[in-house]
Order: sequence, then structure tokens, then C-alpha cells
Amino acid sequence: MTGPNRDTLLDDSSPLHQDRRLISLIIPVFNEEKSIRAFLESAAQALTPLRDRFDVEYLFVNDGSRDATERTILSCRDDWPEISLVNLSRNFGKEAALSAGLNHARGDAAIPIDVDLQDPPEVIVQMVDRWQDGAKVVNARRARRDADTWAKRTSAGLFYRLFNTLADHPIPSGVGDFRLLDREVVDAICAMGERSRFNKAIFSWVGFETTEVEYDRPARVEGESQWSYWKLWKLALDGIFASSTTPLRIWTYVGLSMAVASLLYSAFLFFRTLLFGVDTPGYASTAILILTFGGMNMFALGIIGEYVGRIYTEVRQRPLYIVRSYVQARDE
Repeated sequence: MTGPNRDTLLDDSSPLHQDRRLISLIIPVFNEEKSIRAFLESAAQALTPLRDRFDVEYLFVNDGSRDATERTILSCRDDWPEISLVNLSRNFGKEAALSAGLNHARGDAAIPIDVDLQDPPEVIVQMVDRWQDGAKVVNARRARRDADTWAKRTSAGLFYRLFNTLADHPIPSGVGDFRLLDREVVDAICAMGERSRFNKAIFSWVGFETTEVEYDRPARVEGESQWSYWKLWKLALDGIFASSTTPLRIWTYVGLSMAVASLLYSAFLFFRTLLFGVDTPGYASTAILILTFGGMNMFALGIIGEYVGRIYTEVRQRPLYIVRSYVQARDE
């Protein structure tokens, strides 16, 4: 899980100049062969204003792609020698791929960015300016998401509101993984050994001086999104249960309330029986009580199970990802 030492990676064979600061673009990819060249062309043009002050590393993390993604990236190195490539042994998911990118990033700043150009590379210039002004984290907030479907915008808004209600450390609404992280922040994140990761929450948890820029989220340029609604739902659950114990605390209060209500109802039935005798038992009321309390118990057990499952994942101590191969940027 731990990435290579940064001093080892920045050796004499690197095309990056030792006396210039380095910015690493972390680009997780999964079956994105159609998007890679378009992304590189757009990024290279957008980052032209930074070339006199900074070097740029394009760090692709191939998350077990089954198409020609790896070959496409390697073929692009003739035109962009700044490309580095981390190949994972299988598909571990975007959170693991992003962690692999952070562990392998060599830059003085790292910027996670999607290859589909819905994170516009042009915004990076503004982010770097804020970083140069002293910010350690520069979030990119989506001011408009007209290119996304109504269902995706609505579900995302509901998730941010629910998460920030439950989480101990809220995450900024409308901010994805696209942000600039100073080397100090990256080192702090990489030092965290947890395996059930929700990186957006981790980015907020580590703190540091934070500012933001805004942008309008454009439509995807090439290919199709690999995020189904089922995957988004699982990511939302991972985010909530990996970042907060509030759901458990809620059921503590629910259980206490139910216990008090049951005690009061039992006392009521006891005294009513003493005063008025025994009523003929009703099937409907009995069935309703059994189903209601049974359903609530099963729901509570499900929440406990989510946390127990994450404890099991942490106790096994399996690596978050496995690197199959690493190709470093070469001499220009």
C-alpha cells in the first residue's frame, strides 16, 4: 500500500528539473482508452501558463482496465515524456486508485483529476495561484452541474446534506476529488493506514489552510462513465460508515426511547387489566407490534453489521491495492 520514497523517485533519470517545483496530476483511469489523448492535449494547452515556473507530472493510475488503456497511455509517452504510469493488479475501485496515486506522486503539490475533462484543466492555473498565496488545500467547487442528469444532481445534493449532518468533520458541498493538495497534506494522508477509505472525508479531516475556486462542470468529452447508480450508492454507504459513528449513536437513542415507551405501555396494560379485566387479544395490533419492532431490530442489526464488516476489513490488514508495475516519467 505504501508508495515509493519520493527522494528515490526524484533521481537523475527524471525529466523533471531539480530546481523547479513539481505538480503531479493524479489521473485514475478504468477503461478510458478513448479519453486519454484528448485529456493530455487539453491539459498541455491549459497548463502552458505554468510551464515557465513549474514542471508537471501526468501520473496515471490504471485501475485494472480491460481495454487498451495501458497501451494508449504508453503510446502517448512519445509526445508527453512527463507521463508516469501505475498499473494495479486488478480493479480495486477509484478510492484505492486515488490512494495509489497519492502514494506515488512526486510533486510538491498533487491534483487528483478525472480524465473525462469534466474537471477542466484550465482551473488548475487558478488553484496553483491560490497555493502560491499560501493555501495548503485548494478545493474546486462545482458552481453549476447542468451537464449531469437531474437524478445525479439531486442524489449528490442529498448525499452531501446527509453526510454533513452525520459526519464529525463535514465535507464541502459540491466539491469532488478535484483539488490541489500541498506536499505536506499529501504526506499526512499517506501516513493514514485505514483501508475503508472515503478520500473526500479524509481530505477534510486532515485540516490545513483551505481555500477554493469555482467552476462550471462541463459534459463528458469521450467515453462513458463507469459509475452506475449502484456503485454510487455503495460509495455513499462507505463514506458515511467510514467517517462517522453517528448512525450507531442514533440507534442508542432510538433503543432507549423504545425501552421507555415499552415500560410505560407495560405499566398502562398492567393497571388497565387490574381495573377493567382482560380484553380479547387482537391479531392486528399484535402483528403490527411484532412487525414494527422486528423490522427496526433488523435495520439496527444491518447498521451494526456495516461497522462490523469494516472492522473485519481493517483487522485482516490486506493492502488497499497491489501494484503490478510502475513506469516512471523518462528523460525528454
